[in-house]
Formats: sequence, C-alpha cells, structure tokens
Amino acid sequence: MVIINDMCADEEERRPVFGNRYLDDPSSVFEHNACFWMLLLQCCRRDNVQWDEEQQMLAEQKVKDNSSAPLSDEKAEVYEREAGVHWTEFYRQHQNKFFKDRHWLFTEFPELMQSANEPTQVPSLEQEKFIIFEVGCGVGNTVFPILQTNRSPNLFIYCCDFADSAVQLVKEHELYDTERCHAFQCDITDSSHQLPVPPGSVDVIILIFVLSALHPSKMQDAMIRLVSYLKPGGLLLFRDYGRYDMAQLRFKKGQCLSENFYVRGDGTRVYFFSEEDVFTMLTRAGLMKEQLYVDRRLQVNRGRQLRMYRVWIQAKFRKPRECT
Repeated sequence: MVIINDMCADEEERRPVFGNRYLDDPSSVFEHNACFWMLLLQCCRRDNVQWDEEQQMLAEQKVKDNSSAPLSDEKAEVYEREAGVHWTEFYRQHQNKFFKDRHWLFTEFPELMQSANEPTQVPSLEQEKFIIFEVGCGVGNTVFPILQTNRSPNLFIYCCDFADSAVQLVKEHELYDTERCHAFQCDITDSSHQLPVPPGSVDVIILIFVLSALHPSKMQDAMIRLVSYLKPGGLLLFRDYGRYDMAQLRFKKGQCLSENFYVRGDGTRVYFFSEEDVFTMLTRAGLMKEQLYVDRRLQVNRGRQLRMYRVWIQAKFRKPRECT
C-alpha cells in the first residue's frame, strides 16, 4: 500500500530504470499487483504518465486556489528565520524512521559507482580519491547505501545538513566511518560558513530533495557556491519536487508563502520546480546539461482505489573542464 505523505519523496525502495514499466490500459490500473505503473507516452522519448488537457487544467486551478491567499511577509519571514528550528525538531521527532534508504540511487545515478572500478595495476602509485559531497544528507539515507554498495578504498563522502539533530544521527550510525565519511552541520545559504570541503576537489555533488527546502531567493547563490567545490569535469546530480506534484495540489489556502513555495504543518517548507527553473539555475552557475527531464509517475492504492500523480525533476549537469 502506498503511504500518502507530502514528504515521502523516496517513492520506491528498489525500482527498474525509469522507462521500463508500462500500463497500456489505464482503466485496469487497479487490477495489477504493482503499486505504481508507467503509462506509455508514444510521442515522447521516455515512457511517462500522459496528462490530458482536463487534468492539466485541474492541476493549474488547484494551485491557483491554494496560492490565492499567501501568508503575510511578516509570517513568511518568521518561517525563514526559524527554518533550522523546524528541521531540527523534525529529525528529533522522527529520528531515522521517516525516510527509507535510497537503494534506487544506483539505477538513476550509476555515476555513484564510478570509483568501484578495478584499481590501477601499478600498486606503487597512490590512486586519486573519488570524492562525493551530499548536501542535505538528513539521517544518511543516501550516504549509507553508497558506502555499503561502493566499497572502493578511494571513495570518500562529505555530507552536511541544516539540522544538527540529523547530523548527529548520521554520526551515531553503525556504518559511519571517519576514514570514509565526514558529516557536518551547515547552512548552505550562509556564505560566511566555512566548509571542510576543499574547493575544486569534488567529483560528484548530490542534491536530492534538498534545494526545495530553501527560500527561492537564496537558491541561485547557494548553487553558485556549491559548484565552486566541484572539480573541472565534476558532476552535479539533482532530483527534487516538480510543478503540480500531488504534494503541491494537496496544500490548502493559508499555506502558500510565495509562488510555488509552501509551508507544511510542521513548519518545514517546500518549493516545486519546473524544468526551466532547474535549467536556468544550473546553467547560471556555470554547468552544462547532460540530463534534464520531468519524471511523472502514477502511484495507485488498490485498497482505497486511489490514483496519485507524482512529479519530480531529475537532472545531471557537469562543470566544464578547464582549457589546457
């Protein structure tokens, strides 16, 4: 059974690569055992859930309705000022029981296994470290699957989170090893905060369901700063909430902070991206597109006869190599 929760972004514990599950007859969706299916979109290079004009108009109307009475600037400022308080409380309350480990990472982002290749045949030469930097690590649902799966001795992971309580849970995990990982608290929107990550040293930056928690006005500067830690040729992996996702449509009046930006009942905030948002932000930060698409999925709850349409944005952008 699918749990309906607007923060359950980790949609599957394990899944085949996007584009390998089809449902030819949408009316029979509740007759199958799978919890969610892909509807084949013939006119696109990817199989996807095809929204008809009526469904698109309904989604647009719901967003128009729930954003028609945004919170005052004063209240929005309070949520901005107390953002750290709400995320710290979130992890204190839920500990490590809210999100599942992201074992789907290696299907969508096989680049995370890059350093697991066979080591050099010249043992006298020290291999260069393969460095991953995860921003917004939470309690380690990305970090620990990587450490478990990629056993390369050259792998090292930096990971940070806004919430002290989350970082502490990472450090208390049985798989946390300071020889392979360094977790630290950080506000990536604070340019005065010195990071323990050497600039220009990172092979892969991971941003999974994290940038959406920032105020939209702070996203671009935060992205530019993060890109400075990528080495030339380094890769940024991005996955986050997309425009008209089920979670956005379920918000009520009085929860909208600004356009496509909302506050949840627990005080944490979420922004819903468009493809254009992501492309503009990452290219302005100096990155080049390798992949960018809207991942539209249909989740079904057979017991309650519910269809739930999820929308995520996934991207891979690379930092240009320096000219030689």
